[in-house]
Amino acid sequence: MDHFNYRNGVLHCEDVRLDELAGEVGTPAYVYSSATIRKHYHNFVNAFSELDILVCFSVKALSNINILKILRSEGSGFDVVSGGELERALAAGADARDIVYAGVGKTDEEIRMALEAEIGWFNIESEEEFENISAIAGETGRKTRALLRVNPDIYDPKTHAYTTTGKKETKFGVDIDRAESFFEKYGNDSNVLLEGMHLHIGSPIYSSSPYLDAIDRTMNLVETLRGKGFDIGVLDLGGGFAADYVQGTSPSASEYAGDIVPTLKNRNLKIILEPGRQIACNAGILMTRVIYTKKGGGKKFVIVDAAMTDLIRPVLYQAEHFIYPVDIADSSPPERKLCSKQALGGEKVDIVGGVCETGDVLGFDRVLPPLKRGDLVSVFSAGAYGFVMSSQYNSRPRACEILVEGDSFRIIRDRETVGDLIARDK
Repeated sequence: MDHFNYRNGVLHCEDVRLDELAGEVGTPAYVYSSATIRKHYHNFVNAFSELDILVCFSVKALSNINILKILRSEGSGFDVVSGGELERALAAGADARDIVYAGVGKTDEEIRMALEAEIGWFNIESEEEFENISAIAGETGRKTRALLRVNPDIYDPKTHAYTTTGKKETKFGVDIDRAESFFEKYGNDSNVLLEGMHLHIGSPIYSSSPYLDAIDRTMNLVETLRGKGFDIGVLDLGGGFAADYVQGTSPSASEYAGDIVPTLKNRNLKIILEPGRQIACNAGILMTRVIYTKKGGGKKFVIVDAAMTDLIRPVLYQAEHFIYPVDIADSSPPERKLCSKQALGGEKVDIVGGVCETGDVLGFDRVLPPLKRGDLVSVFSAGAYGFVMSSQYNSRPRACEILVEGDSFRIIRDRETVGDLIARDK
């Protein structure tokens, strides 16, 4: 599925040995596969090709400009949620007309920046925001297009409470019950062309059913608005498409499309998709090295040089990532299960970092081959919401980012130093 494989007992990213890579760049380090990025992007494009489709990669998932350049070279647009992400996308060579700008807190400065760049669409999150964008557009003499983000009141029980966004009570968007009156009030604005709907119901979504429910409710609204004379030509389905943190647990792009495409064919709509996780997640790993091992009561701990500052998902979302040694000697390559029983002479351990927090755990109760000081360990499925959510808590410099292309690699973000951390202190 992805370009991380064991060869002769050593984990490779494409054709690069990760033990040799670690020896050159150090740990912890994020390592990305360019081939996997390209593959998963085209999986989406091909799966939804029967529709008038624009795939906009969600920059918040993985924002390194070098990754964005790869995606742009393949034809991707971009979904951004801040002025900083907008600047990153433009710096990567994005066509501004293929950029969608979402987020509930767009500042006046960010709005002006987006208007000047002539982005494709604003995703509108509230009445007051629409009025502000219209006023700024009027002041600057720049007209723009927009989509209304509606909340179809859909809830997926498999989605974490912090990433559920399709309910009425979320801070995002406008209740679907208010959408009709929203168009009646703002649908003929002279500065902002309100020409469609935006949905984003949460992340990750592990089946097509929530999407189908949301589409059904939203299409009823679209037909009602069209009947009132509004020209609704765009439907942005947002993102949220799940990725395989555990092997075989999420639908593929083609499986999502197999259910979604038939409901949207012949609807006279341009369809926008905003995948982030399913493109980037399994295109990256976090490589780390064992510092110490210790016992505490009935527990055994493996302490590594990566921590919650490098990968906050396990403590923030109770997320689980497959973790396994880089060098497995004579063992068979494992399936990506959370607690692999294939470990030769395996033992149950917690993989923890050195941050001064009890919650700094990368993996609970993992059955792994015996690990010792100096061993390399890979935390898989770390390409999405990994480095972008990292921090400098405990004055820990952030990890470097490495891009692998075939049998070569390059550093695409330098490892920080403590000097970098304190340089801006006054």
